[in-house]
Amino acid sequence: MKIAIAGISNESCSFSPVLAGDDEFTIVRGQDLINRCMFLTYESAVEAIPLIWARATPGGAVRRETYDAIKQEMLMGLTEAMPLDGVYLDMHGALFVQGMEDAEGDWVTAIRDVVGETCIISASYDLHGNVSQTVVNHLDCLTAYRTAPHVDIEETRARAGQLLLDALRTGQTPYMEYIRVPVMLPGEMTATTWEPGTSLYSQLPTITHEHSLVDASILIGYAWADEPRTSGSVITIGHDKTSVKTAARQLAQSYWDVRHQFRFGAPANTIEACIQQAQQASKKPIFISDSGDNITGGGVGDLTIMLKALLDAEVENTLHPAIVDKQAVQTCIDAGIGATVSLSVGGKLDTIHGSPLDVTGEVKGIFDIETNNQHVLLKIAGVTLILTEKRTAFTTVAQFDQLGLRLTDFDIIAIKLGYLFPELAEIAGTEFLALSPGVIDQDLTTLDYQRLTRPIFPLDPDMKWTPPS
Repeated sequence: MKIAIAGISNESCSFSPVLAGDDEFTIVRGQDLINRCMFLTYESAVEAIPLIWARATPGGAVRRETYDAIKQEMLMGLTEAMPLDGVYLDMHGALFVQGMEDAEGDWVTAIRDVVGETCIISASYDLHGNVSQTVVNHLDCLTAYRTAPHVDIEETRARAGQLLLDALRTGQTPYMEYIRVPVMLPGEMTATTWEPGTSLYSQLPTITHEHSLVDASILIGYAWADEPRTSGSVITIGHDKTSVKTAARQLAQSYWDVRHQFRFGAPANTIEACIQQAQQASKKPIFISDSGDNITGGGVGDLTIMLKALLDAEVENTLHPAIVDKQAVQTCIDAGIGATVSLSVGGKLDTIHGSPLDVTGEVKGIFDIETNNQHVLLKIAGVTLILTEKRTAFTTVAQFDQLGLRLTDFDIIAIKLGYLFPELAEIAGTEFLALSPGVIDQDLTTLDYQRLTRPIFPLDPDMKWTPPS
């Protein structure tokens, strides 16, 4: 079985003014790409053909020329590899490209045009992907994560591979049903670690068994992309069309029925209220999520609103990861460790929601973490600020370890995230979610949507909907 491997993965906020170009993407090719997909090579009967896999940190729209170059390399490799029995696509599902709607639809359509109708194409998605009918029309199998925060990434990719292999072995392409659920909610409200997300997703194994499916997925969708396909969806896959359609309607109805029940997993309030509550909390360390500038959700990462509020509140023993500001980093590097510097930080990328903040602090550390992404620790009164050259989401303990920082040494950690990732959640004594402004504002009614398919909840709160029969 000759199987090609490819993919492009990015969660793109269409409201962000910062475009993602070539330097934002990590490219994987050759044996490194095969190593990412060892689940396809366990059998000697499989010949894996690595094409290209490209991934960027969530951010703004991808530059058209960047997307076109990645796509062109993929298609050239695909054409050279023909004939193929199958294609595995490692995707996200919320890619937004300049001048284009439904970038994944463009990607899979181009692949299908090359490989033909008999080649089996299977894809893995993030549960924050926005599915379109075009994508479904050109894929044979699509499966998505079942956890947020995501702890089943490898399991999902392997499941997509298994669906592909099974279809090739048996010669039977399963039937796939897709239903768009007109719900658009922030990821910070729809995690699977609290209700109703926990119960909603716990149905999947049961429904899969009861209806003799081979797979089922619920996709929450990505709310900060202004395009027609933005919404939740369900996907069911099996060999009995009637059962597959029945299961899809059941899942879609379940999602719709709990739409009013989604909530934030931590106490949510204004930045100032969260800081005040944090100063009074006893269980430390206390995390405050700067949700409007959450880098893992596509935030710009250079807003200084949280930093200013922390300094105004005269907090002590506080860590603030991280503001991206290449110019400020270089100023600190030029001054050297131990130097006192006066500089303007942040507010250079998103000037709509923020502005630069003038600060004076001591350079406490300089770290050459990766190419073109040096980190600086700057102590400003009671705040230790992490400055980075590139937009950097801090989601693991190891990222702080490499800066010589122990999170439990701080009273307050004001971080540019939404919900806390598992390692940080385990450390947190107390957690607050700041409803801060930014391009991924949690209040979706503040955003200027123009291209959505309406009606959609919660922008149209009184709408009626039932799954199509």
